[in-house]
Amino acid sequence: MTDKVFGDIITDLAGAVGGGIGMAASANLNPSGSFPSMFEPVHGSAPDIVGTGTADPTAAILSAALLLEHQGFPELANRIVQAVTQDVASRAQVGKPRSTSEIARSIRANLHEA
Repeated sequence: MTDKVFGDIITDLAGAVGGGIGMAASANLNPSGSFPSMFEPVHGSAPDIVGTGTADPTAAILSAALLLEHQGFPELANRIVQAVTQDVASRAQVGKPRSTSEIARSIRANLHEA
């Protein structure tokens, strides 16, 4: 654990090394529960690229999986991670990012299969 400033630096670096911050989910946890925990992509909401078709929703979706895991729903979190893993593999074959709605369809299909 670290404080927010150093945590931001570490997660940005780890995301960049691991394939890009567009893939990096994060969780700012309050273990005591006295304040809410926060789950978001490392890159934030990226308002500067809204509507350009260049935003990658993967980190936001994986942040939702972290939230589910934290709230005691590991099976649902795992289904989201599996759907994202399948999506990343399919993108590698196609060579282009997919939209949020395309990834959401993959997650829904994965939820119905399990």
